[in-house]
Amino acid sequence: MEALNPFDGALLIDKPAGPTSHDVVDALRAHLGLKKVGHAGTLDPNATGLLILLLGRGTKLSEKLMSSDKVYEGNLELGTETDSYDADGKVTQRNPVPELTLDQLNEAADSFLGDQMQMPPMVSAIKKGGVPLYKLARRGLEVEREPRLVHLYAFRFTDYIAPNGWFRVACTKGTYVRSLAFDLGRKLGCGAHLRHLRRVGSGMFEVADALEFESAIQQTPAELQTRVIPFLKLVRME
Repeated sequence: MEALNPFDGALLIDKPAGPTSHDVVDALRAHLGLKKVGHAGTLDPNATGLLILLLGRGTKLSEKLMSSDKVYEGNLELGTETDSYDADGKVTQRNPVPELTLDQLNEAADSFLGDQMQMPPMVSAIKKGGVPLYKLARRGLEVEREPRLVHLYAFRFTDYIAPNGWFRVACTKGTYVRSLAFDLGRKLGCGAHLRHLRRVGSGMFEVADALEFESAIQQTPAELQTRVIPFLKLVRME
């Protein structure tokens, strides 16, 4: 086996709102002068938080790390639905919001715990006939999607100031929190959309240990090398 490079492994980045996950990958690939850089799970452009970059041979562990459970914190707005299920989309419906307490909101959230079949949003990277759904959505098309089995370990609102609720959710990979916001809004009879989302955990990794993106691209490769989680350590992680 060829000797490992000091950059073979993973780098934890705290992604800001704006750039896509691929933008972050491309920037670090150029900055570090590496041929192979990937990530272990996409974040929407306006989502923030933990993005696990895989460097060199670390890209071989993509499937393993992508399968990890995720933890998110977010904010949703009741009474307004959008075509993308989040704040980036076009408003499709507005409804009056019923009077709700935090306890009532959490009672509704509890009904989503455990296994469930979740319908992915049209504005997503899932492909239909080889074409990403978001491209079809841009053409004004809506096609049939296959629901996916996901599991929610926890879904809890920490605060509610009508019409906005702040929550934390722990779930399996592939869970669309945008869809969760949409489904909760439908359950409450008023609709909802996701306003903000932040990934705070993925498997054993936490955003508290991540390096802010702007800081990362300002550091020298030698400085960033000290933040790389070695390939062999990743292999041994369960």
